[in-house]
Amino acid sequence: MAHSGTDSTARTAIPLADAPGTADVLVVGAGPTGLLAAGDLAAAGHSVTLVERRDETISNLSRALVVHARTLEQLDARGLADELIGTGARTDSLGLFGRAVLRPGQLPGRFPFVLVTGQFEVERLLERRAREAGVTFLYGTEVRGLRQDGTGVELDVTEARRPPAASPEAEPAPQAEPDAEAAPEAEPPAAVRTLRASYLVGADGVHSTVRGLLGLPFPGKSVLRSIVLADVRLSDPPATPFLLNATEDGFAIIASFGGGWYRVLGWNRHRQPPERDPAGPEHGEGEPGLEEVRDLAVRALGSDHGMHDPRWTSRFHSDERQAPRYTVGRVFLAGDAAHVHSPAGGMGMNTGLQDAANLTWKLSAVLRRHSPVTLLETYDSERHPVGTLVLRMSGAILRLALTRSAAGRALRSTGAEIVNRVRPLANRAVRMVSGIAISYKSPRGSHPLAGRRAPDLALTSGRLYETLRQGAFVLVSPPDGPPPDTGEEADDRTVHVRSAAVGTRTLLVRPDGYIAWASDRPDPRGLRQALAQWTGSPAVRSAA
Repeated sequence: MAHSGTDSTARTAIPLADAPGTADVLVVGAGPTGLLAAGDLAAAGHSVTLVERRDETISNLSRALVVHARTLEQLDARGLADELIGTGARTDSLGLFGRAVLRPGQLPGRFPFVLVTGQFEVERLLERRAREAGVTFLYGTEVRGLRQDGTGVELDVTEARRPPAASPEAEPAPQAEPDAEAAPEAEPPAAVRTLRASYLVGADGVHSTVRGLLGLPFPGKSVLRSIVLADVRLSDPPATPFLLNATEDGFAIIASFGGGWYRVLGWNRHRQPPERDPAGPEHGEGEPGLEEVRDLAVRALGSDHGMHDPRWTSRFHSDERQAPRYTVGRVFLAGDAAHVHSPAGGMGMNTGLQDAANLTWKLSAVLRRHSPVTLLETYDSERHPVGTLVLRMSGAILRLALTRSAAGRALRSTGAEIVNRVRPLANRAVRMVSGIAISYKSPRGSHPLAGRRAPDLALTSGRLYETLRQGAFVLVSPPDGPPPDTGEEADDRTVHVRSAAVGTRTLLVRPDGYIAWASDRPDPRGLRQALAQWTGSPAVRSAA
């Protein structure tokens, strides 16, 4: 991978030697998933240390291209959505395969669109929030060991080794005589520090060190080799900020990144050179040139849109893999450390952010002793099935897009016709890909709404997702009538609000925007039981 020094943003971090030895939670990995998890927990008042192997930069050269509606709702619940929207462009269509196009304009809520923006913009926003919340950042730090016991987790870390930078003013080193026995100079061992926390979140990517130290396999397979990435300028840009098409010979995406730059992502079945050895030269033979990028765009899109002046090109391969479980004792896997899948549908980064949103409020509740430790078991039981579902969806989209058999092409054509013409199925598809339709299994006998996404209800004062910014459960009751009878004094675990809509339904909404309990009629006993189950107390306070 090659890029200029202007394609990153500097961060600041404390030296490893100055880091606190203990924290409530350790987070490994400073991608979007790890940054959201760390920021959430610190904002809730917990001490958090984030460990990241990379140095103190946020690279502009990241793979994720889109942010879906459900992720924007999660960011809205943190007061971040509008700022992120300002960094990108909205698009009202998302191509899948053949002529099948999803049109998110029918989605419910404030975000009936796909946001085209770079992963680096998401990271900048979440990193700033985490820093403001008090997260301790340890960049340039490698994980060497992991142990856990009944009360916590210990993480052995050391400063990451970097190749020495050559000074342009340094004199050349003297050459040894041909017959001299030059012994290699031994590099001193790096000092190891042990950090301890009550819990650890492993969000350190597809090559997760945390997952490896847990002894967890990562079963699956590589599905595409040599996917090309490039940042280019265009003399004839497309009319939309996000252009995608796929044929049996490959696919190409062009996305506007602002500042006159466009990200190109594509794959050409007929051109599969080996990927560059990461240990080899920076400009190895596997790195794509501009002509290769142009060629794959012409094959898939019919035009290269006047590509010129590439600032960066690279290759990667796409896997479909999932860890058998996301929880081992006091350690949790999230994001690419737990699951990876094809780029089809743009669901990768979004799924990882949803992992973090599901986990952090549960960790906070257990750390505060508001909920039993068994609540943490629901992270795996809720998110692992979602990871499996996303693997299947993205895999099906990819295979339909690239199929070459006659039967496959017929199925693709029929599928495109159905998606484009049968409105209920089209709406269902866009709701699934956007994350809006993702739900969690609820106990037998629960209200049909339990486990589903809570809509952004209009309240007598504000909106539901504005109220969720308080980080508490939200009890939504009808606009009229007495306040809910919980029989306890108010505390900070649950906020009471009133719906602006006429009706009799009462909802208890989790901090991650999913419905924990619902009733279509007054049910004080059921409400008290639900509050005790989910928050450890039936106490409720009114919204400020």
